[in-house]
Amino acid sequence: MQIREIQAKDDAPLKAIIQNNLKHFALDIPGTAYFDPELAHLSRFYDAAQNRAYFVLSDDHDHAVGGCGIAEFDSTHHIAELQKLYLSDQAKGQHYSYDLLRQALVFAKHAGYVSVYLETHHRLKAAIHIYEKLAFKKLPAALSGSLHNSMDLFYIKDLTTFS
Repeated sequence: MQIREIQAKDDAPLKAIIQNNLKHFALDIPGTAYFDPELAHLSRFYDAAQNRAYFVLSDDHDHAVGGCGIAEFDSTHHIAELQKLYLSDQAKGQHYSYDLLRQALVFAKHAGYVSVYLETHHRLKAAIHIYEKLAFKKLPAALSGSLHNSMDLFYIKDLTTFS
């Protein structure tokens, strides 16, 4: 397995991975990434700005088996958003989420962000475990400007001490 930046060929498999994961947890509902307009063309969305990136976990045949993105959330306060951290079933349970997340955090810091915000759901217990293990701090509510109104847990990570 390797981590690389997203390519157009990854769009369809990543859309399926993301939607299959959300459907598995009964989160194939409005207010989640399931219906994000950019989901069918993630490569275009992340390539559209220098301060965005999507990292793909690919197998030995260079097929996408998961990924994780960073994009702007609040440019005034230099806050990025961690987006769409999902893996296929074959890639789960092998700590690849940690590798993807670390890659995304390094990118965010180098892009000039001072913190990374994320929205998740209480049903996504494995993801919550990872965020807490990597020192994301739980917030009492969503930050202003949040679009995923079906998410019910919110976290932020200070990048000023991240290395």
